[in-house]
Amino acid sequence: MHKYFKIYKPYGYLSQFVNNQNKRRNKKLLSDLYNLPKEIMAIGRLDEKSEGLLLLTTNGKFSEHIRSSKIEKEYHVMVDGVISKNDIEKLKNGIEISVNGKPYITKPCKAVILNNTNHIEERFVRDKRHGETSWLSITIAEGKYRQVRKMTSSVGFPTLRLVRVRIGNYKLNELKSGEIKTINFPHFSQ
Repeated sequence: MHKYFKIYKPYGYLSQFVNNQNKRRNKKLLSDLYNLPKEIMAIGRLDEKSEGLLLLTTNGKFSEHIRSSKIEKEYHVMVDGVISKNDIEKLKNGIEISVNGKPYITKPCKAVILNNTNHIEERFVRDKRHGETSWLSITIAEGKYRQVRKMTSSVGFPTLRLVRVRIGNYKLNELKSGEIKTINFPHFSQ
């Protein structure tokens, strides 16, 4: 019987359970936090400096379904500076980023400025004297390497903090950093 979990991946951890690379020898892995079945895999990735919702499973078909472009992924992003509605429109319409050293135009996405971030767990990022910041929500269906960070940087607002809050119908909701919750009935036909 397959197993399904959702976790709040903390900042500073890699989205993997086994370290197979020498250059990552001293990195923190999810296996440092959780004692899960050997067959468990993270569905997709969040880089070391990103945090938030990550789904785990032993079901490869479920993993493939969730990683597909049919499933939206929503990120709440703190950026350096005060982002404008004009910059949000650029993000929504698709912008050029670099993927594997080649130019790539992102697909149109959903993007809005967030006025309330009370739902996001507090974490120190930088001192306020270093300038103002903005929060925005970006929802994409594709998932290129560091795509959201490259998108905000492309419009002149480097990402300071990135929190994935939703994958399809799965939401971060009440989870705190490092917490795990079993998903009993995934929205997926096996």
